[in-house]
Amino acid sequence: MQRTTRAVAAAVLLLAAPLAGAGCADSKSEARPSPVPTLSPPVPVDLTPRVAERQFRTYVTNEDVARSAGDERLALTWTSDGQSAITAADFRRAAFDGDPVERYEYGEAKLYVPKLKPESYPQWFVASVPRTVQGKKKSTRTALMAFMLRGASDRWRLSLTTLLAPKAREPKVLIDRDGYATPLATGDDSVLIRPRDVPGIQATIASEGPGSVAAKVMRSGPVTTGYYRQTNVARKKARAKDLVLQLVYTATPYQYFPLRTLHGGGMVLYSMFRSSVIGTPDGSTEKPPIPPEAAHLLDGTVEGTVINMAETLQFATYVPGTVKGGKSQPKADVVANTGAVTKASTPPIKKP
Repeated sequence: MQRTTRAVAAAVLLLAAPLAGAGCADSKSEARPSPVPTLSPPVPVDLTPRVAERQFRTYVTNEDVARSAGDERLALTWTSDGQSAITAADFRRAAFDGDPVERYEYGEAKLYVPKLKPESYPQWFVASVPRTVQGKKKSTRTALMAFMLRGASDRWRLSLTTLLAPKAREPKVLIDRDGYATPLATGDDSVLIRPRDVPGIQATIASEGPGSVAAKVMRSGPVTTGYYRQTNVARKKARAKDLVLQLVYTATPYQYFPLRTLHGGGMVLYSMFRSSVIGTPDGSTEKPPIPPEAAHLLDGTVEGTVINMAETLQFATYVPGTVKGGKSQPKADVVANTGAVTKASTPPIKKP
């Protein structure tokens, strides 16, 4: 009897399953979306000298890992702006020459950390540090390095590196009792040249030479009037080879980094572009030779009759405070510079 009861029960269950399925098919199904977890926005972290020290050391460690492995992609994840272009050029030049990319050793860094609101971006700081190319003991130079954080969810990256000129003195940045530097406003007119105008002033002198109005506020030197003289010499050499050379200096869209110095002056770190076109005269089908400084960016051939090149140049300039009362006004002085050819192309001849 028990066996019969179990059999009937089993049969009822088997019949009930399709009936239940049919009932579900006739009823309207309702979508039940899965709840989406709410992500809290990153919490801004106060930029302090201790935070800057940690970020500087993090960069130095990761830079060396990337360079020792010859990993350009990894190196670029720790850079931005003009420094990315120069870093990429470093790797490509090393690969072209068949050499390992240069690695650096860093000494003790002085950190210039401006007091910024934690919710305002970009956040930034500047490091002044002795830097030596590994294997070249006499290559030690003072590197001025500007680091930037674009947003709370981003990482700190190196935006700019420039090298103090051999005979130049590093401007003394004003540091308060809590260890913070004072940033200058972009339009601060307590200094001879407003920070946002410094790149344009230098570009004007490089283009127009010592007779430029801009030369009244910026000193002559290798990367101001010197650029002007270099351009004239290069054009004469090009003409002697039946070539035409055009050179243009322009400011960049990259971030610049202005800090107050002692006695009311300022130090501004910034970038510029130098674009050049070298080729044969109009109507000629001759191809210009590839400049050695751009060989690592080209494949060894020139399609047309011109070569376009772009250099990324990086500087630090000391800008004195404005002097009143008829006293002699000192000029701004470019104290650090570095740069490299970062782009090159050889466009084909345009068909008529």
